[in-house]
Amino acid sequence: MKTTTCSKRYTSPYEFLPKSDSRFREAFARDVAMSESLTTTAASERRLAPGPKGSFLLGNLGAAREDPIKLFLGAAMEHGDLVRFRFGPRIGHLVRAPEFVRHVMQEHSKNYGKQTPGYRRVQYVLGQGLLTSEGDFWLRQRRIAQPGFHRQRIAGFGETFVRCTQELMVRWQEHVASGKPIDVLYEMMKLTLRVVALTLLSKDLEQDADAIGEAVSDILMNANERMTAMIDIPPHIPTRKNRRFNKFLRVLDDVVLGLIRERRKDTADRGDLLSMLMLAKDEETGETMTDGQLRDEVMTIFLAGHETTANALTWTLMLLSQHPGELRLAQEEVKKLGDRALTAADFPQLTRVRACIDEGMRLYPPAWMVARSVAADDTIGGYHIPGGSICFTSPYVSHRNPNVFDNPLGFDPARFLDGRSERWPRFAYFPFGGGPRLCIGNNFALLEASLILATMLQKVRLELVPGHDTSPEPSITLRPRHGMKMWVKPA
Repeated sequence: MKTTTCSKRYTSPYEFLPKSDSRFREAFARDVAMSESLTTTAASERRLAPGPKGSFLLGNLGAAREDPIKLFLGAAMEHGDLVRFRFGPRIGHLVRAPEFVRHVMQEHSKNYGKQTPGYRRVQYVLGQGLLTSEGDFWLRQRRIAQPGFHRQRIAGFGETFVRCTQELMVRWQEHVASGKPIDVLYEMMKLTLRVVALTLLSKDLEQDADAIGEAVSDILMNANERMTAMIDIPPHIPTRKNRRFNKFLRVLDDVVLGLIRERRKDTADRGDLLSMLMLAKDEETGETMTDGQLRDEVMTIFLAGHETTANALTWTLMLLSQHPGELRLAQEEVKKLGDRALTAADFPQLTRVRACIDEGMRLYPPAWMVARSVAADDTIGGYHIPGGSICFTSPYVSHRNPNVFDNPLGFDPARFLDGRSERWPRFAYFPFGGGPRLCIGNNFALLEASLILATMLQKVRLELVPGHDTSPEPSITLRPRHGMKMWVKPA
């Protein structure tokens, strides 16, 4: 067999860049130097975790871009609870075992921050909101925002959750009569967008839902592309993609900043989350949020608060349609409460409905992957974790751990009933994260999803259109790549 050799041997993975790209070349040179410092230590001194080899030039970066779920899930199945990757010049590790996840997210959380390239690029949209900020600033913002998510305050939103869903069910009756399928993902996005706008801003955005929904989808797609891009072109550089990104970001900013300016003229408490954020003061300093801080927090809750819940509901409805026995049990539970409008007070009786949502998020967690930057050298499970690298925790991968879950790929809501889930190790199941950075809106999301699903089960059942491609799209959130085509049938 004839072999060929490369006429030029590159000393850096980025030597092929044009000499005119000096800014990028300097940045890459720093990354390559860091990578070399991370990998040249003798294995006898620092034990390296196993992992897929990947290509000489890019390591595992190509596989991560092509199908990150396949890469991470497959690597964990082959190599175990801690897997080492190389993404171009960067080193990354995936942790799967509950004790390893706890190490990163709780016990040593200060060593695992959010200064990853991905989070820095998400800041183009969310600014210094709770999702992206760190340190004393994050702690101050968390203290101010926390009262707005108190259980009693959230319970007051129950009527809004139910009313919006009931109105959607009325509109769905035409689909029952016509037999035409609907895209459940699209419908859930519109519903949760309306809910979060009413509860956060006291603003009904139903008439603007399509325009705002398009803006949100495009912005999230752009943010996801930036998170995996080797070269990030900042939004102020007027490329075609950046012009489109800035156009859609202005759509959302106009809504959020316009409402903030309007509220500054009338500071009365309207009972929504925006009023709470504007009126709240830091207990230690007495400071309130500036307009810029309010914008970042509102944008974070606005985007995360409807996208994630819509995805969770869509996946749960798909799974219930594939498991009619589980659907029947959930419907029977709801029927026991009568045909009246449900309230937040019914939440404790919706144990099986809640279990269906929990199990849906086990298999399809909306926040499927979380990246952390490693500040200083560490050791996990006897393996060296170098400072300057990236550490990944993935609910999608951990929730399929056969060492923790029986039938890990099966849909079994009963695993969340009768105290069974309480026997799992902490961080075996973590759809809302954990430790100091536990999602502040977890109780809001669970009440919202449970009341929406229960209200839907009172009126309809959904059947997946045969042959519809239900492949997940691992973006910042985990949504169905091709939507979710389903038929609406009477309950």
